[in-house]
Amino acid sequence: MQTSPLNSKVMFDIKNINGACKRVLIIDDDVDLVNSLKELIQSEGFEVDTASDGNIGMKMQIIKPYNLVVTDIIMPTEDGLEVIMHIKKMFPQTMLMAMSGGGLVHSNDYLLMAKELGASTVLSKPFDIGFFKSEVHRLASR
Repeated sequence: MQTSPLNSKVMFDIKNINGACKRVLIIDDDVDLVNSLKELIQSEGFEVDTASDGNIGMKMQIIKPYNLVVTDIIMPTEDGLEVIMHIKKMFPQTMLMAMSGGGLVHSNDYLLMAKELGASTVLSKPFDIGFFKSEVHRLASR
């Protein structure tokens, strides 16, 4: 059955209202990781968008809020901790997942801060893909 682009958009909005189509935003400056996670989550039936830094991700969240935002902690422009603070303040219903591979401070310190700021799940890179998928399903379904 062919539908016009307008009909597809209307159908998508109705699905989203009914909770059947969940939206996920991945924010990370590692293009390879972002593309891999996007493909993985899309294969699970989610609509997925990506952003290369926190500033872009926040603008996307404001324009079209997501059910789940997955953010790296250490990024240029606006880091993941700032993203978590802003989203929790402006969009308290949006679920958050933080991930970090470290930096100058040990990765666990960043992840602990992310948890304290409102991230429901924190992951240290590299992480188990099976656990990641199950957390995406759990958080995006809230």
